[in-house]
Amino acid sequence: MTDFNRHPSSYHHWQLKIDGDIAHLRMNVDPNFPFKPGYELKLNSYDLGVDMELCDAVQRLRFEHPEVKVVVVGSAQERAFCAGANIWMLAESTHPFKVNFCKYTNETRLSLEDASRNSGLKAICAVNAACAGGGYELALACDEIHLVNDNNSAVSLPEVPLLGVLPGTGGLTRLVDKRKVRRDRADVFCTMAEGMRGKKAVAWSLVDAIWPKSQFAEKVQTRAKELAATLPTKGTKGIELAPIHGKKTDNGYSYTHVQVVIDAAARTATVTVNGPQGAQPKNGAEYEKAGSSAWALQCYRELDDALLQLRFDHEEVGLLVLKTRGDRAALLQVEKDLFANRSHWLCNEILLQMARTLRRWDLMARSMYALVDADACCAGAFFEMTIGCDRVYALDDDKVQFVVGPLSAGALPMSHGHTRLQNRFLAQPEHGQKLAAEMPTFTAQDADEQGLCTYLLDPVDWDDDVRIALEERASLSPDALTGMEASLRFAGSENCDSKIFGRLSAWQNWIFTRPNATGDEGALTRYGAPESAKFDWRRT
Repeated sequence: MTDFNRHPSSYHHWQLKIDGDIAHLRMNVDPNFPFKPGYELKLNSYDLGVDMELCDAVQRLRFEHPEVKVVVVGSAQERAFCAGANIWMLAESTHPFKVNFCKYTNETRLSLEDASRNSGLKAICAVNAACAGGGYELALACDEIHLVNDNNSAVSLPEVPLLGVLPGTGGLTRLVDKRKVRRDRADVFCTMAEGMRGKKAVAWSLVDAIWPKSQFAEKVQTRAKELAATLPTKGTKGIELAPIHGKKTDNGYSYTHVQVVIDAAARTATVTVNGPQGAQPKNGAEYEKAGSSAWALQCYRELDDALLQLRFDHEEVGLLVLKTRGDRAALLQVEKDLFANRSHWLCNEILLQMARTLRRWDLMARSMYALVDADACCAGAFFEMTIGCDRVYALDDDKVQFVVGPLSAGALPMSHGHTRLQNRFLAQPEHGQKLAAEMPTFTAQDADEQGLCTYLLDPVDWDDDVRIALEERASLSPDALTGMEASLRFAGSENCDSKIFGRLSAWQNWIFTRPNATGDEGALTRYGAPESAKFDWRRT
């Protein structure tokens, strides 16, 4: 079981310092502590372990330090800000690991951007030295990029000319969609291995400001204070994020509120999510007192961890089966209280954590079927998870209910900005809007008529029909299913986030398997060797 828990006291690669309403997060990668043995993390290059610490730091800033308004992301090394993802790690990794690594890395950067949009936490990237590949992609995830103006420091995305792959965590899309760099200039920049520095980097909108080395730290700090002065105060004291303690069982994982049962032979995993039990906090003050043990936070952090276990440690599981359990009324009351108190910083952060977890659920490169049986708790955010699945199988039974909750109107957006009801009823937008506004409760038959389930199954046939459905799905090509699901899940207009993931799940996935990148004579394989890469020049 992979341990995704991290804590600042045991960081090997980052230094986090809180100074009033400004935090300094400095990258200082220890080359002797790779995630897996076999490579050295030189020049502040990163791997999954480095990203785990970054993810933890961003989470702690959001939950443990609400007083922080600006985080300055920098480097503690003079020779390099960040050389990007470690090339030797990528070259040695399996194909699924490379893609999941890119996905996790980008989700961490998205969390930083989400904090800027929704939590009043802005980020300034202080690029004090050479900044390449994934290092520049981290900079692109910040609100502002400040570059030291000397003869050596440059920003670059050298993946295409040097490695024969793409920037794996959204660099191309953020360049043109977020920073709105002109297409022709972006084309030039992305094929320049040496990158760009100084005044030209500013003129091309690759960075926001440049400063002489002697003034760099002072100018960045001054700008951080200016930016912090424009932002409202959220809170003065945060909560402590306790570790997530999942236990590995004989056939899966067990948490307090989430259970995962894996059938390796069938290549399926059943994910059961349980609703709240007992008294729950009613307002912000009570949530502060409950801390990270409150169901609304702990459950979704556990679910988040479970999804990561499935991604990284169970590559052959191709189908996730969702089951929900619990008291629908109790679950809905928690969501109503959170939504009513969303102006409180912690209630807001819990809602944002729920939304991020559900977006990770949407982005699982696995087929997902929801089973709504007589014991199901298909309500609120659990309803969101259900209709986020590729198919919904409902039992035709009086005990079955589908309940739209208070968060379905926009509090839990998908990666492309749509609600799941909007996404489901693209041809009938008024229908989705009506369901979100009225928050109705439906029987199984009514849910079927309203378009909320794929199949309504008779109790007599339930077991056989479900078994056949699971066996059929697991028998199909995983490559074809991954591409199909990524195309079908996100209907309608796109945004920067969904474009990034579309490319990660399709083009980057494909490029990583091509001999031009990973073959014996490919650019990624031969990186650092005296021989140049040899390409198959055919375009497809």
